[in-house]
Amino acid sequence: MTLKTLLRGSALGAALLTAGSAGAHVTLTQAETAASGSYVATFRVPHGCEGAATDTVRVTLPEGFYAAKPMPKPGWDLEIETGPYAEPYDNHGTTMTEGPREITWSGGSLEDAWYDEFSIRGSFAGTHEVGEVVYFPVVQFCDEATEAWTATGGEAEGGEGSAPKVTLTQAEAQDGHHHDHGGHGDHGDHGAEAGHHDHHDAGDAQEAAVQVGDLTIAAPFARATLPNQPVGGGYLTITNDGEADDRLTAVTSDASDRAEVHEMSMDGDVMTMRALDDGLVIPAGETVELRPGGYHLMFMDLEAPVEEGATLNVTLTFEQAGEVSIEMPVRAPNAGSGGMDHGDHGDHSGHADHSDHMDHSDH
Repeated sequence: MTLKTLLRGSALGAALLTAGSAGAHVTLTQAETAASGSYVATFRVPHGCEGAATDTVRVTLPEGFYAAKPMPKPGWDLEIETGPYAEPYDNHGTTMTEGPREITWSGGSLEDAWYDEFSIRGSFAGTHEVGEVVYFPVVQFCDEATEAWTATGGEAEGGEGSAPKVTLTQAEAQDGHHHDHGGHGDHGDHGAEAGHHDHHDAGDAQEAAVQVGDLTIAAPFARATLPNQPVGGGYLTITNDGEADDRLTAVTSDASDRAEVHEMSMDGDVMTMRALDDGLVIPAGETVELRPGGYHLMFMDLEAPVEEGATLNVTLTFEQAGEVSIEMPVRAPNAGSGGMDHGDHGDHSGHADHSDHMDHSDH
């Protein structure tokens, strides 16, 4: 018998304890997001059930939130229940009529004295009004005890068992102004940018910002590549408005077999490129800029040339904020140079192979 059958056969309404007995609710770490766009719903579970350890967490996904993908957790089994959507959604040109409707992590053990987070990435379809509150009902199971965080609408106003909720907002476009930081960084006269700044640089892109956890990702773009060019570059800014550092640990893209976070620096007239095996730290209260001549995303083993005017789908994974998907428009091969790109030396995404000037010893 599957876990889902067990839940339905338990007469859940009669078996649930009053969730108000707990001192803190299950909540979403990001309380606001755009009414249309990707969203990582991260649920913070702060305690067990009346002192008992949590062994199962079940989340019901709301209408209008589609193409959901849960993040696996070591030591926990993961079950995805699919079903039809109330209306079809357009997912990058593919019509989706059904998908995940309920996510369950089970078989773990989260002690009452501990807390943990469970994440699901998906997209809001824009079917909700700006300002509307959307609920994600959650049920905790702790051996024979249960906590239900399922109250929505008016039922949730009193706080008794209120479901985790997110308020939908209007996406904000960046102002599109480019700031030159030629004197910053530690890579010599060429100005290869280390990328940590006290302010938000939107680059030369006017894309809507994407939020995940305490991070805001803005101004993404990729450079077009030439035929037979095996690698390409991607750029963006990441602002950490939280009180703790985060770290970009992994990158994937639909344009390449693999992707990495790289740093470029100059040692005399030799350009050194290295992968950041430990990821890229995003310090609390700061903005990190990935730009030509400094930190950048490297798309490796390209499946086809990256053409100007196209859009790449890129997924970023952060140590604290979790996973988020962004759309990265492709611009000209020399886009975003702003005086910081040094001709064909570049970051693998220039016009030619300049092996005489580039050291790949760290690969």
